[in-house]
Amino acid sequence: MEGYIKFYAQVSQNSAIQLQQTVESMLRQGLTRLHLLLSTPGGSVHDGISVYNLLKGLPIEINTYNFGSVDSIGVVIFCAGKYRFSVPHARFLLHPVAMHVMGNQSFDEPSIAEKLNALKADQSNIAKVISSTINKSVDEVIGLIHDRTTLEPEQAQAQGLVTKIRSDLLPLGANLISIYDVPQQQIIPGGIPIFRGFSVPEPQNHTAITNSYTTIAY
Repeated sequence: MEGYIKFYAQVSQNSAIQLQQTVESMLRQGLTRLHLLLSTPGGSVHDGISVYNLLKGLPIEINTYNFGSVDSIGVVIFCAGKYRFSVPHARFLLHPVAMHVMGNQSFDEPSIAEKLNALKADQSNIAKVISSTINKSVDEVIGLIHDRTTLEPEQAQAQGLVTKIRSDLLPLGANLISIYDVPQQQIIPGGIPIFRGFSVPEPQNHTAITNSYTTIAY
């Protein structure tokens, strides 16, 4: 069974849970090959790395597609694909990890050091994932990140990030499930959440999903 998911959202706890629930449902139905269509501005490092590790650990073939812009931590998710496709008119963006400070937070010297170490660890993990995919060392990838590098499809293909540039994304009649950014949710009878046109298929032990924001963002 082949499955098709379109991920058109910021990478957040909310969207990552939607994606994982959808993949889990497809696996229960006999999924053997997943096609993940991506257009994302990036977002949470924690959630993006978690999605990447989950996809890489599944005993199925994963193919990823850039159908617009794959930025920041979205590039890491894109790297989960065995075959990685891009439409001709798209881009990839790399930039440093950042910490968003909320409210009137204060930091002493040890807490600043802790936050800095966390940022360095996140950036190192991101660089390792991308380095394992493209024709660059970890140090070279970190250089691309610090330079805030934007890659067009041809450049991404030359680097090894994209395996093929193509316009077609899915076959006629394919069952496409879409995941979008959603500020609110509705619950229909039976407890299945509806996210503006997207229903999470067959959730198990579902708990309410709300938007949340991490202090570490990429």
